[in-house]
Amino acid sequence: MDKHTIIKLKNEGCSNREIARLTGMNRKTVARYWNEHKRLKMELKSDIDTRAVQEAITAPPKYDASGRKPSKYTEELDELLDEILAGEGEKTAALGKGHKQKLTNAQIHQLAREAGHDVGLTMVTVHVKEKRNRTKEAFIRQEYEYGERLEYDFGEVKLIIDGKRQALYMAVISSPRAGFRWAYLYRSQKKEVFLDSHVRFFEMAGGAYGEIVYDNMRNVVTRFIGKNEKQLNEDLIKMSIYYGFKINVTNCFRGNEKGHVEGSVKTIRNKVFALNYRFESIEEAEAHLAAKLAEINEKSTFAEEQEHLLSYMPPLELAQIAEQQVDKYSFVRVENNFYSVPEYLVGRKVLIKNYLREIDVYSAGNKVCSHQKKEGFHQMSVDVFHYLDTFMRKPGALKNSAALKSRADLKAIYDRYYTSKTREFIELLQENKDRNMKDLAAALTRESSTGVTLIARPAQSSIEDHVTAMAKAQLSELNKLFMGEESSNVN
Repeated sequence: MDKHTIIKLKNEGCSNREIARLTGMNRKTVARYWNEHKRLKMELKSDIDTRAVQEAITAPPKYDASGRKPSKYTEELDELLDEILAGEGEKTAALGKGHKQKLTNAQIHQLAREAGHDVGLTMVTVHVKEKRNRTKEAFIRQEYEYGERLEYDFGEVKLIIDGKRQALYMAVISSPRAGFRWAYLYRSQKKEVFLDSHVRFFEMAGGAYGEIVYDNMRNVVTRFIGKNEKQLNEDLIKMSIYYGFKINVTNCFRGNEKGHVEGSVKTIRNKVFALNYRFESIEEAEAHLAAKLAEINEKSTFAEEQEHLLSYMPPLELAQIAEQQVDKYSFVRVENNFYSVPEYLVGRKVLIKNYLREIDVYSAGNKVCSHQKKEGFHQMSVDVFHYLDTFMRKPGALKNSAALKSRADLKAIYDRYYTSKTREFIELLQENKDRNMKDLAAALTRESSTGVTLIARPAQSSIEDHVTAMAKAQLSELNKLFMGEESSNVN
């Protein structure tokens, strides 16, 4: 948070002295954070690994939060008081305004205690009084400059995909100044999806906005500290530091504070999926959404707004980083799916970087392998080249291994040419492991054709043709024996 505050204030034009006075930090600390941030952003323009620089830009500094005192007035307690007072409203409607059966503050305090909230009577009294005296509020119409404000929300949409009903989620992004609405379809509302929608939008727009407004969704607010103070999600802070936008979180139950995007969710859901809700695939639904959005945004001034956005930044790739021990099958487990790593790492701990669509594995600071991320549950991504030394010691394990079966192209070559020459097959894989699949297949088939004792097995279709021909021949012979030569032509 200190780093985020410093960078935000510097972007607003504050001096180091002003920031030190506002935050209570030393000017040298302010200067160090800011100079490091500028240096890393300059490195993005060089040939240095972009991901490494991005992770350095968004890395949080260490700070001591031990002195922070938790508040007893939580969001859950606030919601409970709203529910109790809503019940009082129903009672008044049923019994009349003059009834004398209203709950006292002491009774409300007792209900809160029974619900597990460790809170005092005075605090309950103050907040109940505030809620009971709440009057209707006036709303102030807002006007924004181009590139100043963006609003974000999630909306659910139910579709029939390949004959099955599915609940999908739209990440909806809206610009109130340009009247521009955009959305992406996802299978979940997970943090990775939340971050990906930002990156995709900034990439499409060619830059970021000065401020993004959110409600109190889980991907934005990690926890509430008292009624008004909120601890923001660490990855969202990283993203704001990298792209340079401010984070604006609405008050609880105040959807009107981002009314444009609230209306955008309803508008897009109605105009895009009210008539068309049956699709053969999610990709078809996404294409339909993109086409309809182009129609919805025909009258927007988004093209003009693009000229006022913050400077373009390369797409940010944030990963969930975790350390894990490699199991006896040379697998690591990520989100209930399994990914192979080189066999020499069995029993060791490796570092896993879990991106939205990719899994990278590191050992001793070096990247050892990468996998495309699997969807589903207990799926496997296996690379046969991770097990070649083990196969040389245990060649009999190759034939029915998950590693070989995961590569249908290699298994077909093995079944056709190498079932009796397993060691030669493994040796050829070792010699040609750095080649692409086309060259590897050519090398394997070339060696099989020049070998002295290699015997090619017939393909499955050839076996079936051979059996059919043998059966016809046998029937022909039986006809000759029992029915004479004239009936020997059997089809």
